[in-house]
Amino acid sequence: MVYLDNAATTKMKDSVIQSMLPFFNDNFGNASSTYTTPGQNSRSALENARAEVAKAIGAESTEIYFTSGGSEADNWAIKGICEKNKKKGNHIITTTIEHHAILHTCEYMEKQGYRVTYLPVDEFGMVSVKSVEEAICEDTVMVSIMFANNEIGTINPIGEIGALCREKGVIFHTDAVQATGAVPINVKEMNIDLLSMSSHKFHGPKGVGALYIRKGVQIENLIHGGAQEKGKRATTENVAGIVGMATALKEATENMEEKTKKITYLRDKLINEVLSKVPYTRLNGHREKRLPNNTSFCFKYIEGESLLLSLDIEGFVVSSGSACTSGSLDPSHVLLGIGLPHETAHGSLRATLSEFTTEEEIDSFVAALIPIVQRLRDMSPLYEELKKGMI
Repeated sequence: MVYLDNAATTKMKDSVIQSMLPFFNDNFGNASSTYTTPGQNSRSALENARAEVAKAIGAESTEIYFTSGGSEADNWAIKGICEKNKKKGNHIITTTIEHHAILHTCEYMEKQGYRVTYLPVDEFGMVSVKSVEEAICEDTVMVSIMFANNEIGTINPIGEIGALCREKGVIFHTDAVQATGAVPINVKEMNIDLLSMSSHKFHGPKGVGALYIRKGVQIENLIHGGAQEKGKRATTENVAGIVGMATALKEATENMEEKTKKITYLRDKLINEVLSKVPYTRLNGHREKRLPNNTSFCFKYIEGESLLLSLDIEGFVVSSGSACTSGSLDPSHVLLGIGLPHETAHGSLRATLSEFTTEEEIDSFVAALIPIVQRLRDMSPLYEELKKGMI
């Protein structure tokens, strides 16, 4: 099997698993039971992990709050900020191509009486700083714009948007689930007020994530109950998962430049090979301002699902878009958002790499892809019309 679906989830590293094991049996104490030795051991590990996660994004450890993943962090950011700032206004700004954890939460907020501006993006999936500035008004509570798109990999001008929001006195949140551990992030330098991340995107365990909340930002709780996470998020802490997340993020950010260079080389090789050897193909997303591991294509005159299944039979694991919308027959809202017609958007494929991906795997993938695309096109009435010069 050749695994090229790392935007959906990643393989856990052995070192991450080893770091977690003691907290299942030996150090299994409740981290909130601070007056027992097992509890103190768990609490110490929890706070060490918090410090590691904070260090990776240039934050302070007191600004990191652990969650069950990126979707919870996104929900908490939007609902919590809006609830705490009701007196200021009821306006939210986001984009049309956010992850559904943002879009569906914004739709929920609209039902609660909030007004949401969904900013358009350009052909590469990038939002302009000017459009954000023009959308901000007196009753704007917050701006939420993803750091990098999960389907097409385009990286937004987060630092500029953060500076603008800070100047305007508007809270700025970014969904950085795909970007954390993949590109350098400094929340202070980028003027980010809240940032969502998810462990399983950078070789950590599933079911654990974090929300960075800048010191001084007031937010309402999403989950009520106990006093965990400094009274901000009730539930017994998942110490093993949190330790695994911190280990994975530490390793992801160590020697990032060197690892990025290798992954980017493979990404660019894949892009160049596919575009040069498979006609009637387009690259989705920005050519340079994109995540180092992301490739996204649209193959005209075929269905993406057929391509996906054919590649799966040959032992290649890829996706047609976001794993969170798999099973949907509708074309990707991201691809429609960058202006692609339905028939083109239906022929999408996303192949995402990791530091474990090899050049041999890229070569074998391209070699398998070419005849599969041709076979599927030969069955397409539209492709037949193209060959006859009818379209």
